[in-house]
Amino acid sequence: MTYCVGVTGGIGSGKSSAAALFAELGAGIIDTDDIAHELTRPGGLAMPDITTAFGAGIVATDGSLDRAAMRKRVFAEPAQRKVLEGILHPLIRAEARNRVASSTAPYVMLVVPLLLETGGYPDLVRRVLVIDCDESLQISRTMQRSGLTAEAVQAIMAVQLPRQQRLDRADDVLRNDGDIARLRSQVTLLHDCYLKLATAAQNPQ
Repeated sequence: MTYCVGVTGGIGSGKSSAAALFAELGAGIIDTDDIAHELTRPGGLAMPDITTAFGAGIVATDGSLDRAAMRKRVFAEPAQRKVLEGILHPLIRAEARNRVASSTAPYVMLVVPLLLETGGYPDLVRRVLVIDCDESLQISRTMQRSGLTAEAVQAIMAVQLPRQQRLDRADDVLRNDGDIARLRSQVTLLHDCYLKLATAAQNPQ
């Protein structure tokens, strides 16, 4: 099995930006958000069960998941979020395992926003990398990217682990509150570390 690093961080921390830099260096990237989008696009494998559970009101005109409608539903009724997760998470985990198993990269980064909250990949993840930045920066980045209000972003953050708890459970931390050059420098150092760990795992003494 390919050596797997779990990547997580709060919303707006820059997980995708960091992953893209690792990919430039040859790491395999498996993003569970991408898998979730594939499962909920028109004709997606999860859409029949989601439609049955939540009704046609969460289906967009093209047959995909209406993410805005679903976001409103699950934050208004937390129990509904558990229903959605019960449909999506097993499908996402199965596909993530398949992609890790078939990867030919020297190591794989499995990007999971709620990795520590769900504990969903203990059999795959050998090391946890947390992408970190100040909470105020998380809010401003997410507002700019998604058009959400500060209150909406804070509601999303409230269901994630508090920042310090996330940091306490990290094997490695990548600070993403500077410019791209600083981020790239940290990524390069960690990439070298992960190559060595992957090589050692494949060739135990």
